[in-house]
Amino acid sequence: MTTAELEKHITVLQDVEAIKKLKAEYCDICDDKHNQDRIVTIFVEDGIWEGPGIGKAQGPAELRKLFKSFEDRILFSQHNVFNPRIEVNGNEAHGSWYFLGPFTFYKDTQQMWIAARYEDDYIKINGQWKFKHLRAYGRMAAPYEVGWASKTKVDVFSN
Repeated sequence: MTTAELEKHITVLQDVEAIKKLKAEYCDICDDKHNQDRIVTIFVEDGIWEGPGIGKAQGPAELRKLFKSFEDRILFSQHNVFNPRIEVNGNEAHGSWYFLGPFTFYKDTQQMWIAARYEDDYIKINGQWKFKHLRAYGRMAAPYEVGWASKTKVDVFSN
């Protein structure tokens, strides 16, 4: 391996680690009562958060509004992401993650297990990775008391 190839390989490894830290920051922001001031700092100016059946926001004003709606509905959350698959291509990257977390919603103090898959696009600007487009695809939402095999359907995202 040439020095140039080694340097490129090290840069990719450093980028993957930086993206993992970015995703960890996202999870921390969500578990910090879906902090509206912090969420806008990790997205590009026209960044998108999208969750089919949950909502879509583009840009700081819409991100703040969406995360305020999460704060108003979610009493407690613990975001756990794992199995990252991150592909870096220069100053752009794509990541896939699994998510599983316990939630408590204000509505009826409903306790839920939620599972999702994240598909994220990232961009590196001035040496810092940010979210360009975060997609959260729901896989399961199950009441804590009855588990995910139950036929019970619970709607915690409507008012």
